[in-house]
Amino acid sequence: MNDKLELFKKEIINKKVGVLGIGISNTPLIRYLSSMGVAVTAFDRADREALGPVMKSLEGLDVHYSLGPGYLDKLRGFDVIFKTPKVRFDIPELLREAEAGVEITSEMEVFCKLCPARIFGITGSDGKTTTTTLIGKILQQHGYKCWLGGNIGTPLLDRIDEISDTDMVVLELSSFQLHTMRNRIHTAVVTNLSPNHLDVHTSMSEYSDAKKNIFLYQNENDTLVLNYDNEITRGFAPEGPGRVIMFSRTHKPDEGIFLSGNNIIYRHGGYESEILNADDILIPGVHNIENYMAAAAATVDFAESSDIRAVAGSFRGVEHRNEHVRDIDGISFYNDSIGSSPTRTMASINAFRDKVILIAGGYDKHLPYDELGPVMAKKVKCLVLVGQTSGKIERALKDHMERTGTEVSIPIVRCQTMEDAVNSAYRNASYGDVILLSPASASFDMYKNFEERGNHFKRIVMEL
Repeated sequence: MNDKLELFKKEIINKKVGVLGIGISNTPLIRYLSSMGVAVTAFDRADREALGPVMKSLEGLDVHYSLGPGYLDKLRGFDVIFKTPKVRFDIPELLREAEAGVEITSEMEVFCKLCPARIFGITGSDGKTTTTTLIGKILQQHGYKCWLGGNIGTPLLDRIDEISDTDMVVLELSSFQLHTMRNRIHTAVVTNLSPNHLDVHTSMSEYSDAKKNIFLYQNENDTLVLNYDNEITRGFAPEGPGRVIMFSRTHKPDEGIFLSGNNIIYRHGGYESEILNADDILIPGVHNIENYMAAAAATVDFAESSDIRAVAGSFRGVEHRNEHVRDIDGISFYNDSIGSSPTRTMASINAFRDKVILIAGGYDKHLPYDELGPVMAKKVKCLVLVGQTSGKIERALKDHMERTGTEVSIPIVRCQTMEDAVNSAYRNASYGDVILLSPASASFDMYKNFEERGNHFKRIVMEL
């Protein structure tokens, strides 16, 4: 029996609960609380019509709603408020309620507090979803019952009654989910860190501090996996309360995972053992070698090298991550809609041997694009731009070319819609070319999320 969960149920039934944000993580939460007879009021800035299918999925529940303009006016008198990850903890309404003694929490924080199983938490600026998926597959390959959730798109609090202490839980955790996290994560992985989400976080320092919460509440028996090649994550090592395992493509850490030639090696206690040959990894790109190293470091005490090799020989990647869509007349189309930051797009471009025709641009998260300039100058054959950040991306390329005196002419095409962008890229392509959607920007200027953007891109390509 999960004693913590039973106590939670006994206590929450007598409390007045507010749920701030009716979205992916909170819709199952609302259903779960309502099923227990909890008095729930759900808040959202969108009105009933805009929420559409979400509201339909909640039909029949005894839930009160505060929607649309002024939706926070009624955020008073609650015992507990569950906030959605992207609502900042320090908005005036939440600060007021916290000062009044209200418990401010989230679906993910409560799940981590109540979960009876070992928790693997993965965060970082790039590679979170692939690394999370790999860890889950490796553990499943070894025979564990494994639950994947969190920012990967699957809330788990409403499934917690089904999770036992012999299971494994693997969570992708965003900076928004970690911002107020004060719970223990048994195995924490930080894939890398670079500027991201600066439209929500007040500074790079705040963003980095949020990420650190994934390991700050560990104890001496827990494990922290860090990317040695990333200066910021390497600097986290002294703050790890437990065992620290480094992974690196460029160095050989005294204790950790490293690349020697094409072999991924584990060094521990003075001994070295080969885990995997990088040539056996099906998904392309150096960044995916790093993802495998991170996953290997996280699972080294719970699985065998044979499990990792079996996954490497069968796993073909996650949707919207350098996903091959179609070949038309020798032209290959790839969907990397998850590429919502310059560093992620750089990794995607570099996964291809030859130059690509790049479709980029989107919602402005106030990120610097300077470092994308040299990569585009070297690896982009034609640049097709769409969305708010088009000017910033074009400027990054031109500034680099002017600064270095590069005389190579790279066509730049500005478009208004994704349809125009895909068709422009296709018109500029020749046999053997790769057309890559990797926007280096978020999707919110034109789409609800990166999945919607990627699916739209794929539909257009399939109709060509």
